[in-house]
Amino acid sequence: MMRLQVYSALLLLAALLLSIDARAQETLRGRVLAAGSSQPVAGGEVYVQSVARMVLTDSTGRFEMAGLAAGMQQVRVSALGYQPFSMEVRLPADGFLFELTSRDRTLSEVVVAAPQTTFGQTRLREVEGMAIFAAKKSEVIVPENLVANLATNNARQVYARVPGLNIWENDGGGLQLSIGGRGLDPNRTSNFNVRQNNYDISADALGYPESYYTPPTEAVKRIQLVRGAASLQYGTQFGGLLNFEMRAPDPDNKAAITSRQTVGSFGFFNSFNSVGGTVGKLSYYTFVQYKRGNGWRPNSEFDSKTAYADVRYQATENVKVGLQYTHMDYLAQQPGGLTDAQFQADARQSNRERNWFAVDWNLFNANADWKLNARSKINLLAFGLVASRQSLGFRPADVTRGDEDKVGRDLISGDFRNYGLEARFLTRYQVLNKDAVLLLGTRYYRGSTHSRQGFGPAGRGADFRFVEPDRFASTRNSSDYRFPNHNVALFAENIFYLTDKLSVTPGVRYEYIRTQADGVLREVIRDRADNIIATRTQDESRVSNRGFVLGGIGVSFKPREQLEFYGNVSQNYRSITFSDMQIVNPSSVIDPNLQDERGYSADLGVRGEKTGVLTYDVSVFALNYANRIGEVQDFDNLNNVFRRRTNIGRALILGVESYGEIELLNQESTEAGRAQLSVFGNVALIRGRYLESQLRDVKGKQVEFVPAANLKLGTRAGYGPFKASLQYLYLSDQFSDATNAPASGASAVIGTIPAYQILDASVSWERRWLKLEASVNNLADARYFTRRATAYPGPGILPSDGRSFFLTVGVKL
Repeated sequence: MMRLQVYSALLLLAALLLSIDARAQETLRGRVLAAGSSQPVAGGEVYVQSVARMVLTDSTGRFEMAGLAAGMQQVRVSALGYQPFSMEVRLPADGFLFELTSRDRTLSEVVVAAPQTTFGQTRLREVEGMAIFAAKKSEVIVPENLVANLATNNARQVYARVPGLNIWENDGGGLQLSIGGRGLDPNRTSNFNVRQNNYDISADALGYPESYYTPPTEAVKRIQLVRGAASLQYGTQFGGLLNFEMRAPDPDNKAAITSRQTVGSFGFFNSFNSVGGTVGKLSYYTFVQYKRGNGWRPNSEFDSKTAYADVRYQATENVKVGLQYTHMDYLAQQPGGLTDAQFQADARQSNRERNWFAVDWNLFNANADWKLNARSKINLLAFGLVASRQSLGFRPADVTRGDEDKVGRDLISGDFRNYGLEARFLTRYQVLNKDAVLLLGTRYYRGSTHSRQGFGPAGRGADFRFVEPDRFASTRNSSDYRFPNHNVALFAENIFYLTDKLSVTPGVRYEYIRTQADGVLREVIRDRADNIIATRTQDESRVSNRGFVLGGIGVSFKPREQLEFYGNVSQNYRSITFSDMQIVNPSSVIDPNLQDERGYSADLGVRGEKTGVLTYDVSVFALNYANRIGEVQDFDNLNNVFRRRTNIGRALILGVESYGEIELLNQESTEAGRAQLSVFGNVALIRGRYLESQLRDVKGKQVEFVPAANLKLGTRAGYGPFKASLQYLYLSDQFSDATNAPASGASAVIGTIPAYQILDASVSWERRWLKLEASVNNLADARYFTRRATAYPGPGILPSDGRSFFLTVGVKL
């Protein structure tokens, strides 16, 4: 039956293709040149507002867009290094000549940069690159437009304009990103499909979708977030898509150099250096980053290195190929968790000196773009991952227990070997004299994970060696598992423009998933004096095959160019992960009968803008979460508290998410646009409840990780080369488990996460090739925490950093 549904969907798409009416209406042709020099502008964007379509200029600056209606058309032309502009043109016409003015112009030997909008967030166009985003809730963050601490990857500042995000703060160096929203677990952003330049970067996209690598914000051009409806194009996740678009090669210079050096509190140092350019048909961009720090708490030092290389070759006018490689490794000491009483007494204390975490990440990507004609293009991606993560430490269920050098530590090691292939075909056509856009895609993914857990050595150093158990070991169990998996997917989305103002975007995705677990679990049996008397071995082999179809639809209505009403609904799915299958943890137990999660997400909203003055997006959402996996408080035979991970039940999460940003001083109202003043705010009001559950004391309870109120405010001001920003964040209290237990005693893994509020401030000064930045994180020195960890880097409460200062010197040549 499922195969019949897939074949029917493919036959429907084929019928749509055969029904294409190839008769064009009018064609916009022209050329884009650099003002004053008549040099062609290659790679410029020509965007037509009425159809939300964009084409790129070729190497001679020429472009062509077919299928437009006769009459007036609003056209926007932009290119890197030039001032964008908009104008109206009338079709039909023979051709147009557009001239772009360089962003920099010389006046009395002083370089004056063209004014830019201060908005730190935009949204994705209906069709962008090789993807369809029509009627989806999306946010685009442009780090270059932010006055914020980019060196530390400070997530609450970078993502401040995105409503509803719940952010876990794991470390002071921004080594790992942990964001969730709408009741989704923030742990290592595992409920989003996380990508860099549109390819996967997590440990295993299905079996272990945790992100240990986070791109340096200083190297990121744009951050794209698309909520749950992105599941049809980018996997099945409830969260949606999070894509880091890295900086691209400079098309105007053979070698453009950037160097940023940052120092800060608690021994923080960050060095970011990049070079990129274009030589003939070859272009390149590369960076290296080194980061270290001692941490706000004792035993929190870290040392991180990241390198990236991007090489592209314009083989012909219509064919472009590229290669990318990313390496990241770091070693971090982890100070462990605290009980509620310890946190209240002194949030900076640590009684763990022997806990360590190490990551080695290597990403590979080969890509090709082929423009078949003015309407159709193909993109091919091949990507791979060779990586490992290791955690070593002493983590008893009683957090207050002191550390002991002679006691052995727990060691967990994971090795990841993954590769995948993706292909996309996008075409613009007409059906019944109306515009339409079709996207077809396919994906093949194969992952292999080797996970071992057992006895680590005594001592204090970062010694990641497995040893034989002895009477002083801190754990009693060990395991050795291999998790091979396969994934094949086909998807299609199509925008039908029913009128000039109304469009409908249906989509379908077929997913085949095969997950497997083969391994052995060993239990060491001891007497009362902790002498080993026996070892019990349990072999395990589990295979799960499933295939299913997900559907969705979106509707967009634009009564005028800068106002849109949108809505969408999409099915979602999340398979159980490797950590759901087996993990040895003294503070947590896993239900062996876990089942996959299913549900749907929906959005209904209005968004718009007034160029250079106002942008806004207000929406309501619903997330129906069946078979939700979560954790509940339980007790062992000695009445010790632990967390049990199981299928909790069906949850319904409803909410309102709103964002708005206003330019209080626009460029026309100030002399030469030198003064800038803008304010932004977003608020998310969310209610999540368990409607059904077989577990005791769960039905009717609040969904964990759902603060009822999530408020972020900020302002940015500037005059000439000076800019300053102030950001405020407030989150109401939330629960960490499904029973809404207020506290859990000695382990501190269960309990509320109290409400907190944070203030951050930043300033910058820029003149020609030099830029100076300063920032203060947690200006009011608040004591708060965002997470209760069950295992690493806990267990227990993980306090967030107090007040810290940073200074950056940046140079661009």
